[in-house]
Amino acid sequence: MADFMENDMGADLYTLVDEDGKEQTFELLDTYETDEGDLYYALVPYYDDPQDMAEADAELVVLKSEEDENGDESLVTIDDDDEYERIGKIFMDRLTEFYDGD
Repeated sequence: MADFMENDMGADLYTLVDEDGKEQTFELLDTYETDEGDLYYALVPYYDDPQDMAEADAELVVLKSEEDENGDESLVTIDDDDEYERIGKIFMDRLTEFYDGD
């Protein structure tokens, strides 16, 4: 489950709830849509305190968008290792190109 919000700095933030009911906020870095129409999100944990963000491990989270039976979007983990590796590499290449270009 994901709730979308935007913070004062314009970042796209998602509050995700894991299977244990724990909430965590993530910042959207990128999205990728395949030719087949599958949509993926690349996110990193978001912290209100810049010091916390600087001390945290930079963990890239890759999730897939799926519609539930009511037509609502959910972000889910990618269970297929090959799919995860393929999409993760696409995001890493895109993010490396973006940040190396700036």
